[in-house]
Amino acid sequence: MAGKIAPEALKGLFDGTAPFALIDVREAGEYNSSHIPGASLIARRQLELQMPHAVPFKGTRVVVCDDDGRRAGLAAATLERMGYRQVSVLDGGINRWVTDEFSTEWGMNVPSKDFGEKVEVVHHVPEIEAKELAARIQSGEKLVILDTRTPEEFRRFCIPGGRSVPGGELALRITDIARSLDADTTIIVNCAGRTRSIIGTRVLQRMGIPRVFGLKNGTSGWVLAGHRLETGADRVELPVPSPEGVAAAEAYAARLAAEDGVRSLDIAALKSALSRRGEEPLYLIDVRTAEEYAAGHIPGFRWFPGGQAVQRSDDVAVVKNSRIVFACDGKARATLVASWYRQMGFREVFAVDGGTTAWVASGGSLEKGLPDEVPVGYHEARGTVKSISPRELQASPPAAVIFVDTSQDFARGHVPGARWVPRGWLEFWIGDIVPSKSRPVTVTCVDGRAAALAGVTLKELGYQNVSALDGGMAAWQQAGLPVEKGLSGVMAPPTDVVPAGPDRNFADMQNYLRWEEALGQKYHPGR
Repeated sequence: MAGKIAPEALKGLFDGTAPFALIDVREAGEYNSSHIPGASLIARRQLELQMPHAVPFKGTRVVVCDDDGRRAGLAAATLERMGYRQVSVLDGGINRWVTDEFSTEWGMNVPSKDFGEKVEVVHHVPEIEAKELAARIQSGEKLVILDTRTPEEFRRFCIPGGRSVPGGELALRITDIARSLDADTTIIVNCAGRTRSIIGTRVLQRMGIPRVFGLKNGTSGWVLAGHRLETGADRVELPVPSPEGVAAAEAYAARLAAEDGVRSLDIAALKSALSRRGEEPLYLIDVRTAEEYAAGHIPGFRWFPGGQAVQRSDDVAVVKNSRIVFACDGKARATLVASWYRQMGFREVFAVDGGTTAWVASGGSLEKGLPDEVPVGYHEARGTVKSISPRELQASPPAAVIFVDTSQDFARGHVPGARWVPRGWLEFWIGDIVPSKSRPVTVTCVDGRAAALAGVTLKELGYQNVSALDGGMAAWQQAGLPVEKGLSGVMAPPTDVVPAGPDRNFADMQNYLRWEEALGQKYHPGR
């Protein structure tokens, strides 16, 4: 059984050099409102899916926390069942942490966002206001707008006329992009808000590319300035870089390695590191595009595109004081991301010299495809909890149907009459929703995975007639069955999700952008 750790002792872990992870198991909305600096968010409902990547070495010291310790205690039991050997619960949760006068912060991915604001202030990264960009577009000025978000985000909405060049690809692609432009063309770099456009603009600024500006506040600033976004754009293809483009990126990477202290691993050293994965925390991150990763990657490497790895460093390197190894197909992209991590203060950061190309040349084989992520215990749960098809559920509805994913997922569509009982709170809420343990209950979710795991929990609680909707709401909707939308039956405003991008209202956008920019105030001279 997991022990407890006092706030003072947890503060000591942060002050030390030993590897450990602090996992906040509340939901995103709660975490966004207030959390312990340095805590990584893995909601309790996602532990079985995310922990194997987040904390790959099961001998790592793991501290779990929530507001008062109740959910953290259940989460610790889950982690111990998963094989983690050093798990403890923050005694009294964040409530006691605050009572003992330790600090908290709000927001998501704060370390990366704070760093982005520092980069802008320290390096005087040039930016352009949305209203000025709109005026330049209107006047017919020669411009190219490079969107550094993921292709998925770009397709959803973008600055009109922009093209997708994810942040981790900029250094590799910019030489060819610049050669295709007139000499007097201005390059605009944008993201949804601030961080990725600042980082991308800094990349080009440091490479010596002329006439480069970051779009201040990105697509959010564009909307707040009264302009419309383009939706459904498909300008996401990335041509194969030319030899000249690769050479320029590799030369830039060599300079970054020398200036920022990025160490390289040759294949022999990489194999040595791989052999110790069962002995120490080690992150293996492939930063190329999804298509390249799927075509072939070094076994054991996880895909996390470079721009996102910088934007979400606390999601990548959950274990403090651990080693991180980045790889691409050569040196450029891996070294670029590693250099950012070095600048953020990570000490043990490496880039694989030659990446997948060198691995194959040494006789190594590559894994193909994107992994099918299955939560730990899912297959066992499928064998324990009865599955029910959408047609069977419609034909013979049970006494109670519950939905265990987020409130946002519930609002997008659920089985008519279902009640929202989030998996993170299941043990605490189910007694009010289904007081009789002999009453039949069907558990539903988005895709069927969380429902199966939640079904096991219900059976452990003594519920005698439990089933899970096979394939979740995806299968239900595919069968053409009726769907109820909205927060029906939810009596209090949910606090589990954080709206993003244009899903925010104007006031939330303004407050978010002001908060993000304020992170950089302490880096101004004289502050």
